[in-house]
Amino acid sequence: MTMSPVIRVASADDAPRIAEIYAPAVLERATSFEVIAPSADEMLSRMNKILPNFPWLVCEYDGKVIGYSYASAHHERAAYRWSGDVAVYVSDEAHRRGVGTALYTALFEILILQGYRNVYAGITLPNPASEGMHRRAGFIPVGVYHHVGYKFGAWHDVAWFERVLLPTIKEPPEPSPFAEIRNSPQVASALAKGQRLVRRIP
Repeated sequence: MTMSPVIRVASADDAPRIAEIYAPAVLERATSFEVIAPSADEMLSRMNKILPNFPWLVCEYDGKVIGYSYASAHHERAAYRWSGDVAVYVSDEAHRRGVGTALYTALFEILILQGYRNVYAGITLPNPASEGMHRRAGFIPVGVYHHVGYKFGAWHDVAWFERVLLPTIKEPPEPSPFAEIRNSPQVASALAKGQRLVRRIP
């Protein structure tokens, strides 16, 4: 029997599979500007660093993680603290099933609960599939870094996209750490909203 998709907060047990999904972006494509694929231990270290403050989510289907998404600080300086960077990666067998959109939907709902105002995503060009997915998720393009990275014998441009989560207001409340709301009913509702968007995978 085929199980329904589940979007949930990532756990330590997910690190090997997350590293496996990420590896092609490093070793086969210029999607990531890393050149050495991180090990499961390194990926777990990154997850542990992010999760106290930001969501790191996975989409699981038939007991297997098929994609993940996370947020992180946009910059370290204090005035940036209401903005975040986001990324989503989906395994090759799960493309065009709404997994990326579903993960982003849940991620953004949680970031709104935390009080974040804007999110940003960088996309190595050309990548029409990723650009299309980000536009459908509500992002708009804000600029291109030309020839900013050199990988696989070529210079690559990176397009930057932004999405507004909440209106900008004077004296905004401080964003809440993810750890403070992780087990709340509101987060559970956000995860459920995302997972309803995943289409059946044959």
